[in-house]
Amino acid sequence: MSGQIFYRERQKVKDGSKTPRFRIAAVAGVDLKVYADHLRMGELKQLADATGANLVELKGGGGKKKHDKE
Repeated sequence: MSGQIFYRERQKVKDGSKTPRFRIAAVAGVDLKVYADHLRMGELKQLADATGANLVELKGGGGKKKHDKE
């Protein structure tokens, strides 16, 4: 079984900006150390190809925040 790299889209990114949009949240089954805070999709794909891992996108909740009152 190949490893998995879990990533998510950054929260504070603006549409049209040329800044990296993704962040690695976790890595399973792959010996990989990541020193960058934010990555582009092309960079994530290169990491996955080089390590033989699958990319798994984490979906956001999109609901109320924890600290909001009901």
